[in-house]
Parts: sequence; C-alpha cells; structure tokens
Amino acid sequence: MKKSIFKMFVMATAGLVFALTGVLSASAATPKRGGILNFVVGSKIPSYDGHIESTFGMIHPIRPFYSLLFRVNPDNPADPTDFLCDVCEGSVPAGAKGGTEYTFKIRKGLQFHNGAPLNAHDVKATFDKIVFPPEGVPSNRKAMFRMVDSIVVPDDHTIVFTLKFPSGAFIPAMGMPFNFIYSKKDLDDNGYDWHKKNINGSGAFIFVEHVAGSHVSGKRNPNYHHEGKPYLDGFKAISAPKMSIRLQAIRGDRAAIEFRGFPPKARDDLVNALGDKITVQESDWNCALMFTANVRRKPFDDPRVRRALTLAVDRYEASQYLANIAIVKTVGGIVFPSHPLAATAAELEAMPGFSKDIEASRAEARALLKEAGADGIEFDFNNRGVDQPYKVVGTWLVDQWRQVGLKPIQRVQPSPQFYATLRKKHDFDVSVDFNCQSIVNPIADVTKFLCSAGNHYSGCENPKLDEIYGRLLRAESQDQQRVIMREFESEAFDTGGTALTLWWYKINPHRSYVKGWKIAPSHYLNQSLDQIWLDK
Repeated sequence: MKKSIFKMFVMATAGLVFALTGVLSASAATPKRGGILNFVVGSKIPSYDGHIESTFGMIHPIRPFYSLLFRVNPDNPADPTDFLCDVCEGSVPAGAKGGTEYTFKIRKGLQFHNGAPLNAHDVKATFDKIVFPPEGVPSNRKAMFRMVDSIVVPDDHTIVFTLKFPSGAFIPAMGMPFNFIYSKKDLDDNGYDWHKKNINGSGAFIFVEHVAGSHVSGKRNPNYHHEGKPYLDGFKAISAPKMSIRLQAIRGDRAAIEFRGFPPKARDDLVNALGDKITVQESDWNCALMFTANVRRKPFDDPRVRRALTLAVDRYEASQYLANIAIVKTVGGIVFPSHPLAATAAELEAMPGFSKDIEASRAEARALLKEAGADGIEFDFNNRGVDQPYKVVGTWLVDQWRQVGLKPIQRVQPSPQFYATLRKKHDFDVSVDFNCQSIVNPIADVTKFLCSAGNHYSGCENPKLDEIYGRLLRAESQDQQRVIMREFESEAFDTGGTALTLWWYKINPHRSYVKGWKIAPSHYLNQSLDQIWLDK
C-alpha cells in the first residue's frame, strides 16, 4: 500500500486527545524518573504465553517483561507504518530480492532477566515457535505468516527471513506486540508449554510476583537495552474485573489508568468529578465484537440457521443505542471501517445481516428457521465475564434473537473458562467472539475468518477461503486487494459460523500526572511502559 494512502488513513484514525491539563506543554517537559505506576486490568490472565493468547488480560500485565524484534513507535503508535527496532539495531529493513528477503541485525550485549545472553538464535527459536510450530503446539497468529518460507541465522547477530512471495502483510505481522522474544534455552530445556506459567524476558521490567486475583508487579530492569529507560521504578497491574471498581480506583487515585477503555458515561463522570486532574485520549479501535456458531453441533451445522442468527440482529439501531453505554460504536464488515480496503456502506448493506430493513431481515430469519425445523429452539450462548463490552452486548444479542422466536440461554464465564470453552471443550452452541488486532493490517487481520486459522472457533471447513486468501496475500495493488477482499468477505459470511456485530471505540481517561503514553488504535499496542513517567 502506498505511503500516501497510509498517511491519509492515519489522519483519519489518529487518537483524539482532550487537552484538559496542558498536555502540549507537558509533553515537552523532561521526564522524571521514579515512582510506581498503578493501573487496573479488567480481565484475568489465561496464561503468560504471548504466542497463544489474544487478550488484553495477558498483554497489559505481561508485555512489560518482554522485548520484541521491533515495535510500533511509542511516540506515534497510530501510524501502522512507523516501526522502530527493539532487539534489532538500526532501522527496520526493507525487503531485498524483490521484497522476499528481510535481514535483521540483532543488538550486541542483550540479555534476558536471568542473565543469559540474547542473540539471533533466540529470535529464530521465537519465530520458529510462532511461524512453524511443531504438531500440537498452538500458535494464535500462525496464519498471518503464510508468506514465510524459511528463517535462518548466518551468525549470532543476524537473522534472515525469506518469503515465498512479497507481501505487504509481513512487516506489520512481525511487529505485533504478542511476538515476545523467548530464550532458546528455555524452550529447549523446558518445552513449549513453559512460558504459559513462567516469565523470563528482556523487557523494561523484571517480574516480581503474580498474586492471583490481586495483582502482577514488576521492577525496573537495570540492564534494559533502550538507554535511560524505563523511567518508572516499577508497576503494579491490579486485577479488577468489575468496571465500577476500576472507575473507583482511578477516581480515588489508587490507580492512574486503565489501558483498555471505558464507555462514554464513565469518561464523563470522571471528568466531571476530577476536572483537570483527568486527561482523556480517544481513538477508533481495531477490534470487532462478533458471535460464532459451533457448526459441530446441530442445528448450527445448517447454514440456514446460521444465516438466521445474523439476519435477526439490528446493527444500526445498536450503533445508536449501545454507543452510549458500551465501548462499541461503528457498523462495519471484516475490515477496520475507515481503512481503504473496508466495504463501502452500499457494499455492506448488500451483505446478510447488514440491510437497514430489519423487518424484512427478521421475516427471512423466521422463514429460514422454520424451513430448517429450528424455530423456537433453545440454545447455549457462551459469553465472557467482562462487563465491557461483552456482558452489555451479550444481553442485547439475547434480546435480538428473541425477536425471531429463538430462546438463547446466556452462560457467562470468567476469561480462563471462556477461552477453554472456545479452544478446547467446544461445548457451546453460539459464543461471543472477537477479532481484536494490534497494528491495523487488514490482510493479516482477516485471517481470523479462515476456517483453518488457529483462532477460528466455529469448526467450519472451507478450502475456498484459503484459496481466496492466497490470492489476497499476493495481490500487489490496492485495487486488486479491494476486489479480492470483497470476495473473501462474501465467502466468509456465506460460510457462516462467525458474524460481526459492531466495531469498538477506545476511550482512555487517565490521571493527568501520567505522561509519555499515547493512545493507539488497539489496546494491545504501546504497552511496554518504558516511555511512561509520572509528573508527581
């Protein structure tokens, strides 16, 4: 994609900062060293392993312990083309040999928190686990690296990625914040499951403790490879599943920030109560809330029943209503709505479930259910025990399905059990699902809709989707990408299994003494915490 298009996109989606506290003058101030950053996290930690997890509940407390090969620029995280080296040195390379070879030089003198050296062999072991995992080893983003042919290490401080074909999706996928650099020795000695319960990184902070249900804490890494950082002495990530508790913590200054986001009313309440002691940053959010039907179970193996589920949902009314009480807002297809590859309003309305004539859609839904012998059925609806936006949107979805005579029974589970249901047990009829990505990179982001993807939970099989996606990966121009993306989107919706509801909207009110952190279009980005300082 051309740089000019990216810049237009960045201008359209960059975070909006409400300068309630003289933010501009503070940003130019000299950072102060010291202090502990307390922040609240609204979800439990399924595991510590960034290579298999996809939840903020893990990334917020655990990301500060790890380094990446390279990362988004922490001073410009809204730009999906602005990357800076982390354990690599110099600039992020451009592709050689027609965009099929990427050579990274790894900094010398790096070390893990246990004192072991970090070099190119550790980076290779990390990406081998992500890109070429052994049989039975999960890798949540493996599908995003289909263009990678080989990873070799010519010497201790050089790593070379060779691609099967040039792809603009490669560099954004490599820069994702879940690609924690692991020690090769840890993987060799302890196996691929070790990082689920153990931490040994090279990030800005060293792990201190995790008290389940209470907090995760870290202390400054004195050997951190970014000179002069981190500014903080440490951090404490406080577990607070209830939104009311998180708001009370910020209002009472027991915590300074929640990195995920609050609904509009919560923002307004904090600003009204604290005035210039609160700064608010806002941004569109590269995160879509969806629902997934389990095609392994009857009657959801019937495409008519799956189509009825999506036809019953009035997304446009929800956008007006739910946007006032939840962190959702925009009606859209499988691509981040303001991106050039996203469906237009007319293209969207032609898709099942996106017509603005909800009465006609629901009439079709009732007819399909009756034809399939599934009218009036009860079914299990699995939801996640997180207030925003899961429980709010889940309650709305239940009402939507009742409009066509269905009888969903909502089962709300804590995050670890919710993920176990999706990934291992498959003991659900329909489940809340989501496609929350970090860097806005639609060609990689839509891998969620491949039946073969590791993070697709419907149990569907559709080789045609893989064939279309293969063409999408290889498309060189934006016009070509757009045509193939519409074909992929249509096939994904026709396959059923997974359907979108609304895209999210990010609102981050925080204590005004928190400096150096800038909002991104994802709650996964910019969470190393090394650039944050406290003006107190």
